[in-house]
Amino acid sequence: MNKSTLIKDTTKEERIQLIKSWVPVDDGLEDCGIDLWSMYKDYIDGKKEIAEINAEFQSEYIMEEER
Repeated sequence: MNKSTLIKDTTKEERIQLIKSWVPVDDGLEDCGIDLWSMYKDYIDGKKEIAEINAEFQSEYIMEEER
């Protein structure tokens, strides 16, 4: 069973470790311009859930694609 990633169920240290687990060893995200640490800062700081950040990112991405 997976542990909850909700802010109420995690410590700041656990949230940092979760984001670290998403960053590839070679950090292959350089080419796409995504900085996971900046993107998920509000999650790490306990201000927004992952789902909220992902929804905002997806919304911004779709709007850019339509232009």
